[in-house]
Amino acid sequence: MKITEQVESFARPVVEGFGLELWDVEYVREGADWFLRVYIDKEGGVDIDDCEAVSRALDPILDEKDPIPDSYHFEVCSAGLERVLKRPEDFRRFLGSPVLVKLYRPRGGVKEYPGTLEGYEEGRVTLGTQGGPITFEKTEVAQVRLRVEF
Repeated sequence: MKITEQVESFARPVVEGFGLELWDVEYVREGADWFLRVYIDKEGGVDIDDCEAVSRALDPILDEKDPIPDSYHFEVCSAGLERVLKRPEDFRRFLGSPVLVKLYRPRGGVKEYPGTLEGYEEGRVTLGTQGGPITFEKTEVAQVRLRVEF
């Protein structure tokens, strides 16, 4: 089982115990350091107190379970307004929302497409744009992120 899956399995009940939603767990290298990040969410958004409460509750569990043998930095963060959509349920939840689709390779000279999330089926993303709908295959899409419009 991957580190992120292990952490998710014991973090989810802790996060939900605070009336929050576990959005994502990531374990990434940035420069010479490793970071374990737990992203949380709730209706109306999370604040620093939510992040601190979850961090304090998870810290001793991480020490006890010790899923990561090497040293790392642990952070609890808000999922954010411009969060990355990963799971099918994320896409279903945000249908009709403004998003930015980033591609691995440019299509027609363009690598980033802003628009409205119109559909998601088996990894294919359909984006509503001013020029009409565009569908991207799963193999083309590097990332889909919510986009805040002002």
